[in-house]
Amino acid sequence: MSTQINRLKEQISPLRDALVHHPINSFIQSTNELEVFMKHHVFAVWDFMSLVKKLQQEFTSVDVPWNPKGPAEVRYLINEIVLGEESDVDQNGIYISHFELYLRAMEELSFMPSPFLQELRSFANLDELLLAIPKATIPESVKAFLTFTFSSIQNRSIEEIAAIFTFGREDIIPEMFQVIVDQLKRDSPEKVETLVYYLERHIEVDGGHHSELAYKMMDYLCGEDETKWAKATQAAVESLQVRLKLWDGIVENKA
Repeated sequence: MSTQINRLKEQISPLRDALVHHPINSFIQSTNELEVFMKHHVFAVWDFMSLVKKLQQEFTSVDVPWNPKGPAEVRYLINEIVLGEESDVDQNGIYISHFELYLRAMEELSFMPSPFLQELRSFANLDELLLAIPKATIPESVKAFLTFTFSSIQNRSIEEIAAIFTFGREDIIPEMFQVIVDQLKRDSPEKVETLVYYLERHIEVDGGHHSELAYKMMDYLCGEDETKWAKATQAAVESLQVRLKLWDGIVENKA
């Protein structure tokens, strides 16, 4: 791990600790709290793929005629994540996207997602989406989370987007989800097998080599450019802050 990566991780360490030790870890005591959690969190499940797709556009080629683009290790990382997110397997070995798996987990618990989640699929571009989010009947913490994701995709540099992906999602998810899984297994209501499977899949695939490859992507993008590292660090900080706000919104149950 490079000196720059270590320095960035040191700077975001207090925010990581706040997430890992957030009150949400003891929040889910009944079906009611679980429903609040999933109705908020499903939006983070959905918007993650847009971050991945932005990186896929940058580092892989879908042009014809095809030519290799970007470092092979980064192409491998992005394509592997796309494969897993769009077409992983469920508990029975049937191919399914993680988003669809999460919706199935909600359905098994008779939780109805916000109608706005369906509306999100109808927007033709980011401008339409960003205009619609503030008007939506969804929690304010979810609005802030979605606005951050899509305004970053639209307006920020690729190293900032990569930092949001690496340190706001891939790097923190295994540790953050493990605590929630432990609580669900200990205290959960019934019918959470699919949700636990979803969370454990992310713990399994996001840890280890995914994080290491993501660090290499950051080193490739920022190199020795201190300005780029500063921008990447700020983006990482903001991504963790908006995740904290999402978690706060769940615990405060502000629907």
